[in-house]
Amino acid sequence: MNTHRVIEFILNANWHDFPDEIQHQSKRCLIDGLGAMIAGTQTPVCDTMTKVASSQMGQGNSTLIVKGIKLSSTGAALANGFAANALDIDDGCRLAKGHPGASVLPVTLAAAESTGSCNGQKFLTALIIGYEIAIRAAYIRHATTLVYHSSGSWGAIGGAAAAGKLMGLDKNTLFNALGTSEYHAPIAPMMKGIETVCMAKDSIGWGAFVAMTSVEMARAGFTGIRPIFDDSPNQEWIDSLGKRFEIMNLFFKPYAACRWAQPGVDGVLKIMEQENLTLKEIREIRIYTFGEAAALSRKHPQNTEDAQYNFSYPIAVALFDGRIGPEQILPPKIFDKDILAMMDKIKVIVEERFQDEFPAKTLANIKIEDTRGCVHESGIMSARWDLSNKLPSDLELEEKFLWLVKPILGKHSAKSLIEMIWKFETVGDIDDMIGLCVK
Repeated sequence: MNTHRVIEFILNANWHDFPDEIQHQSKRCLIDGLGAMIAGTQTPVCDTMTKVASSQMGQGNSTLIVKGIKLSSTGAALANGFAANALDIDDGCRLAKGHPGASVLPVTLAAAESTGSCNGQKFLTALIIGYEIAIRAAYIRHATTLVYHSSGSWGAIGGAAAAGKLMGLDKNTLFNALGTSEYHAPIAPMMKGIETVCMAKDSIGWGAFVAMTSVEMARAGFTGIRPIFDDSPNQEWIDSLGKRFEIMNLFFKPYAACRWAQPGVDGVLKIMEQENLTLKEIREIRIYTFGEAAALSRKHPQNTEDAQYNFSYPIAVALFDGRIGPEQILPPKIFDKDILAMMDKIKVIVEERFQDEFPAKTLANIKIEDTRGCVHESGIMSARWDLSNKLPSDLELEEKFLWLVKPILGKHSAKSLIEMIWKFETVGDIDDMIGLCVK
């Protein structure tokens, strides 16, 4: 049975068995994911879920990042899960069509603290396991379901795998935890979340809650269904466990915006620089791209979710500020009249050749018509920091982390976290890291 193979991988995985590049990638993922989570705590959805988790989930040993509130493992996974994806600046996997890191990291943190003692090696081992299981669950989910399901629907399974590893579940209990996480995971039809933009987004927070709760339920004797792995239409997805690591197939995000809009962002910035255009010279911007990107809202944003799940706003704000971070997608910036006027100059056209490449690639071609009637073209653009482009260096990920975290925790804590994570396998207790993540 495939599920037996998956469970054996989870239980037997050991830090020292992972190749050096996999060990290093897990630290890159931790730096990037933790930065996204810390920055996400300044959003309204994080404030909302902190209230819900604090009032409904009970006290415990697991920490709400930045805020320092101690809650049950399920409560911390819920609130931190929403924070991890709150700015849409967390990692992703192209063929999984979603965000494994934000799905797995909050659960790994909650489970690690709930054990009472967890060192860096154990934590990173569980994190790698979570990525490997989550991404494979995504492949199977998308291959066996006609409706495009969002990250929480399969991320819950990866989160349960990571938590199950840390909490020492035996084979039978882990079987039940994985099955329960699949069965109770959010249905979350992704394109409805695109059509009606709201705080639910990619269902990551709820998926993290389901993951942690499923592990606790299984420990208490709850039985679950046969997990998703026996449904795999591709045996290689299972047989490759421990041989081919899906954690290496990630993209990272330089901008706090939906990935689908980001080729357009880079395309307009490229044209503006090459042609030395000014904002006043722009008459119209035409973006040729794939259908899912074109389905993103182009309405003026009323809140941060509107700004992130938007095609035109990220492009417009990037023209003014040159970057897209928390400042650009939170009030008052999202109500800037000049930026909104620029949004109205953007037109989107679906092009079949780009549709054929999705989801393996997210491509666009950008044309800017200036006030003289001249048309300037970017050529085919793909999103930065992608396997199909150039992945970020360690230094670039550090710079992104500092950009996101310094305004919240200060320069000393931000730099100390980076230094600690690069040698995290030597850390005796993750409480050292958690302490630096609290104001």
